[in-house]
Amino acid sequence: MADIIKPISWSFSKLGDFTKCKLSFKIKHLDKVPEPERPLPAGKSEHANERGSRVHDAAEHFVDGTGTFAKEMADFQPEFDHLKHLYAAGKVSLEGEWGMDKDWESAPWNSAWLRLKLDAIVFASPLEAVVIDYKTGRKFGNEIKHAQQLQLYALVSFLRYPELETIHAELWYLDAKEITLQTYTRDQSLRFKRSFNQQGVDLTTATSWPANPNRYSCQWCPYGPDGTGHCTVGVRK
Repeated sequence: MADIIKPISWSFSKLGDFTKCKLSFKIKHLDKVPEPERPLPAGKSEHANERGSRVHDAAEHFVDGTGTFAKEMADFQPEFDHLKHLYAAGKVSLEGEWGMDKDWESAPWNSAWLRLKLDAIVFASPLEAVVIDYKTGRKFGNEIKHAQQLQLYALVSFLRYPELETIHAELWYLDAKEITLQTYTRDQSLRFKRSFNQQGVDLTTATSWPANPNRYSCQWCPYGPDGTGHCTVGVRK
């Protein structure tokens, strides 16, 4: 019998896939089955994930001075201008590829147990920082997931920078034209560690991959009966 391939790392997005449907997770991340080509939504010139990646790249390059301002960022002109000024002053780190090992110590990205990619972190002082994540698409319905993502970012920020005492975690909803803010102390964030650690252990040590057929999990799954057919028990769209 062939050995069961286990994931060697996890991330917040992988955790979401794993929680939604373990079989879909295995097909996507372990078997690495490519998704089939999707038709563009009516009236759109790109898919939502492609647009999100493009806007994130534009934001990064505007702030670091190597690119121009994108129209999707227009409602946040003052915020991005300020971030660009702080970057030039050496107070901002962009698109950090952060890796943590199983002991929650910093580790090289390629061999890390946990991987995060942070849009921006601003060091307001040696004791205080602002963690920023850009969001395209809708806010409604994603509040809990996004709040949990900020909790993980804040936790890892505190672990990587032991001198920090306070972190302000911000979500910039570029399409919804809104910023949400949550402030954490070190003690508050460290309380999240136990739960995230258990979720990471569950994902990286899993040996079975049951399907989770329901309309929520199957609605956009590319591997079900209406997609590649790798899952035969999925709810048809």
